[in-house]
Amino acid sequence: MEKILLVLSVIITVNSYAQHHHTMPPDTTKKEAAHDMNHMNMEMPDSMDRPPMSHAFSLNLPMSRNGSGTGWLPDSTPMYGYMVHGKKWMYMFHGNIFARYNNQDVFNKGTRGNKEFDAVNWFMAMGQRKVGAKGLFRFSSMISLDNLFGGNGYPLLFQTGESWQGEPLVDRQHPHDLFSELSISYSYAINKKTDVFIYAGYPGEPALGSVAFMHRVSSLYGPDAPLSHHWNDGTHITFGVLTGGVRLGKFKLDASTFKGREPDENRNDFDTPYFDSYSGRLSFNPNAHWSFQISQGFIKSPESTRPDENVHRSTASAVYSRPLSNNNFFNATALWGLNNSHNYEHAALLEAALVVRHLSIYGRYEIVQKSAEELNLDESYYNHDAIFNVSVITLGLSYDLLQTKAGRIAIGTQGSYYNADSRLNGLYGKNPISAQGFIRLYPPRMRT
Repeated sequence: MEKILLVLSVIITVNSYAQHHHTMPPDTTKKEAAHDMNHMNMEMPDSMDRPPMSHAFSLNLPMSRNGSGTGWLPDSTPMYGYMVHGKKWMYMFHGNIFARYNNQDVFNKGTRGNKEFDAVNWFMAMGQRKVGAKGLFRFSSMISLDNLFGGNGYPLLFQTGESWQGEPLVDRQHPHDLFSELSISYSYAINKKTDVFIYAGYPGEPALGSVAFMHRVSSLYGPDAPLSHHWNDGTHITFGVLTGGVRLGKFKLDASTFKGREPDENRNDFDTPYFDSYSGRLSFNPNAHWSFQISQGFIKSPESTRPDENVHRSTASAVYSRPLSNNNFFNATALWGLNNSHNYEHAALLEAALVVRHLSIYGRYEIVQKSAEELNLDESYYNHDAIFNVSVITLGLSYDLLQTKAGRIAIGTQGSYYNADSRLNGLYGKNPISAQGFIRLYPPRMRT
């Protein structure tokens, strides 16, 4: 509990900071938002000196299209955070914390479930300013205090990826690094429909997969990472990334070279950068409500416990956002991922969130193919090349107890129902069920 209180104190400090700076109210009407914009313009009469309220990589796109790395979201995506304006710069702050009790096998059906108190969390800060008439410079940083709760992360049945004390992490989600992103970028507007940009991160996120799960609004209301995380957006913390791209109207093409190895077990340091992997991605936003992407990448030796194994990853995703009446909204994501190493392993996900005033209702369905090696099974009993289908459906809801300009406090609960290959029943039991309750702290919704 002392660790949870420490993390809570961090976000309380951020909230206090935001209360003493100019931010847009969380739920203002269009008239009130226009008044705030006019007031800001009066304070800065020279329009060329106003900080850009644009997309991170384009002066001609809305800020709401910002995703993670260089990824795109729909233009109608709601935004949460704090905005602070200087004469030349615009700054944004964002974060999320779930203080919770998590039980991954409520009825003790198997031997691999676990339960504990923890606090999933991350905090982000970014800033941008114009450079000349057509240039835009931007920096972004993200930290996580996940590691305060142990190097082996938090319990999550059938989850795999990364390692702890030289052993692969199985049935646990690894903690994210203290420094999850430190990146800079520069973009140049050739004209209103054409931008070119370059992005460098140490760490950062290459052009591979959809927008990372903690930045998708359809995924934002629950604390757990998807089981398909390492089939889609598992490269979102990479110690060495260089990306270049071009936007042509509604399309964007970006390509990256990056370090394939996932972060090491020391979550507080900076890993040695290499540029031994590559990826490419095509994105398409046909209108304000949809964002599509397809991507392909080669990842060299991602897992330290399987250093001779390289992965060819393919992904495709669709993200939908629809504002509803009275400031309510609906968001959904569908995605597919394929890891091709010595096996072809597929994953598919469908998730959605509906927000009606103070109430958020969310759900996720996944099916993932995992190997005996991935699940760290005894290969004297299970065939080395065996593939196991694992599916899970999660339903949850949260209710905002408090909504202020400084932040929001919500209380919530969620449950998951697992259905796995019957060959795994001896370890997991048949259809294990998980449940958790949480208190969530997060920023107000912004108006842009």
